[in-house]
Amino acid sequence: MQKCQNLTSYNCDECKDTTFIMKESEGSQLIATRCKCYEVDKAKRLWDAAGIDTEQAKQTFTSFITWNASSVKAKETAAMYYKKFENIKAQRSNSIAFIGQVGSGKTHLSIALAVNFLKKDVSVVYMPFRDVITKIKQNMLDEEYYQKELSKYKNAKVLLIDDLFKGKVTESDINIMFEIINHRYLNHLPIIVSSEFVADKLLDVDEAVGSRILQMCKEYTVQIEGRENNYRLKGIVKNGQ
Repeated sequence: MQKCQNLTSYNCDECKDTTFIMKESEGSQLIATRCKCYEVDKAKRLWDAAGIDTEQAKQTFTSFITWNASSVKAKETAAMYYKKFENIKAQRSNSIAFIGQVGSGKTHLSIALAVNFLKKDVSVVYMPFRDVITKIKQNMLDEEYYQKELSKYKNAKVLLIDDLFKGKVTESDINIMFEIINHRYLNHLPIIVSSEFVADKLLDVDEAVGSRILQMCKEYTVQIEGRENNYRLKGIVKNGQ
């Protein structure tokens, strides 16, 4: 008589979907630690809330069209950052920034990086700048909520800040971003940043925030300028006119 086979399947084979991994300490006591799948699943829920399905995202490296020298450089820089991430993630310059021209594919490449990291069980929290900042400011009087929301972005394994400083920037916006960026800067926590502002403009908005971001992204800063680099205008605007 054959024994029945265990046909149970799990989304995570490490923790068997319990989100905890039991490890034996030196005193032979079992200690429960969170499985990495827990943070990844939590991050994916934030992406879902923002209307982005990371499992079927259209923003991939494969779907990114290179149409000129700037787009080739941007894609190559993103790919190199992804390949070297494990070796540089604890260093000072462990982040990447896509800054400058509208329509140049900054958000596309940022999300493509995040999707690839999530597939490797590296938790990436998505922060659409204007939506998040507005929500935080609306609830600033609720100290518990305020700190909980900030903690989500301050302590993420990797934080993707999309469209940094989009819209009219207030002193409150800058103060909130400084709190998030400074914490990540001091603790060597990586960021992926997209912004329509070039480096000088980031520094003009706030030098404390801008200089930290630029130092964190030093080796992987992609700055794109000129309307000829707006893919939406491809075939319409030529030679920077």
